[in-house]
Amino acid sequence: MNTEVISTGIKGFDVVLKGGLIKGHSYLIVGSAGCGKTIFSLEWLVNGVKNGEKCVFISMAEPAEQIYSNVSSLEWDLSSIKIIDLSPKQYIPDEDYSVLYSQEVESSYAWPQIYEAIEKYNPDRLVIDSVTFMNYLSADSFQFRKKLLSFINYLKTKNCTNFLIYEPEEMAKDVSLPLSVDGVIVLSKTLSESKVMDIRTVEIKKLRGRDYYSGLHPFRITSMGIQVFPHIIEQMIIPQLDSNKIPSGIKQLDDLLEGGIEKGTVTLLTGPTGVGKSTLAMQFALSAAKQGLKTIYYSFEETPSFILKRAQEIGQNVLPYVESKTIEINHINSLELYPDELLENIRIHKDQGINVLILDSIRGYKVAMEQFGNMDAHIQNMVNFTKSHHITIFFINELEYITNTSVRLTELGISYIMDNAILMRFSEKDGKIIRLIGCIKKRLGSFQPEVREYMLTSKGILVGDKLPHCSLFTGNIKQSMNE
Repeated sequence: MNTEVISTGIKGFDVVLKGGLIKGHSYLIVGSAGCGKTIFSLEWLVNGVKNGEKCVFISMAEPAEQIYSNVSSLEWDLSSIKIIDLSPKQYIPDEDYSVLYSQEVESSYAWPQIYEAIEKYNPDRLVIDSVTFMNYLSADSFQFRKKLLSFINYLKTKNCTNFLIYEPEEMAKDVSLPLSVDGVIVLSKTLSESKVMDIRTVEIKKLRGRDYYSGLHPFRITSMGIQVFPHIIEQMIIPQLDSNKIPSGIKQLDDLLEGGIEKGTVTLLTGPTGVGKSTLAMQFALSAAKQGLKTIYYSFEETPSFILKRAQEIGQNVLPYVESKTIEINHINSLELYPDELLENIRIHKDQGINVLILDSIRGYKVAMEQFGNMDAHIQNMVNFTKSHHITIFFINELEYITNTSVRLTELGISYIMDNAILMRFSEKDGKIIRLIGCIKKRLGSFQPEVREYMLTSKGILVGDKLPHCSLFTGNIKQSMNE
């Protein structure tokens, strides 16, 4: 039995396949109109040519010139792929049938030409687009199944790896074909729940002789072709913890945190808008950079220029570290990134040596990712990966309100993921609005359970001494003093 594994060359897809496909096997490529089956198959052939393989594309539906037109925007050279045009106008005589059924006449043209092409070109990789049309050309389903099964067995004798494009509606009617092939790969394009964007995914339904990652894996069709973002369930492997910390660089705050934030942990910076959460996150990034640690800052709301301008206004000298790429700021459009695509970017940054990850903000992440399923599961998967690689995370969360009777760290129910929680909020003192800061959770170390004033000035962040009569939860100094 042939077990040689060949790479598809489709970016990210070999990861889903845990290596590739088995040479000489037959695979159904299933999907409705417009989901990318033809582009997916052509890219597989293009990559086969790069490996020195002979590749043939047999078109049963579209004329050859239409195929070239459809992929003209992609940076592909199809000249080494033999495209055989068996679309109806090419092989059906322009006449009516009065004695025989149309299926008997038309199928007699198609099948012999397919066999003749394979004998002539002896391809290593073959695509037939699509076998659905071959079904239409058969007198009945039994004849189609018999001919196709014989054809698949014939291709095995040729050791020809092949993609047979098929429509999901036809597969639902007849399960015999999926049983006959070695693998079933399903492409889909659906509208998100809020109907604001298309979501493209690829799923392995069947794969003989190989293990693979199950589930829906999002993909994009780009100017370079298809890019798949594997959905991999990360297993948390906690490395040996150390006592090293990332300080804020602000003495009073580091006293509050008793040295800073432990490396490799997850910290939640939470509070209402404008209280200074992003500024504090940047302060930790700046302190980490001074230790030689690399930070990646993902912002869903603000652009890099806006973030840098704000940092400059309060005396944070971030620009030299940005220019040296010790701190990298990336802005993410809320509707342009899959959760698995973001995690794949984080994996790439991990390989580049990042030590700190800042996500600004969880609410922005929710807006971006709620189109793609359960946000909690995606965040947990991200945390599993980063903790396994000893990456320190700062999540920024915006609170809409805090009542006088209770405090919720987030309105999203993910506080259990966090190792550390720093709560920031506004209060009133002597007729002025002030900012307060306090640490309310720290799993790996002790902290001072105090409330301090938090100030943003042109000289940087200032943190005051303990406010003995202030409640972080009611936010009312006078009320606390009266009590």
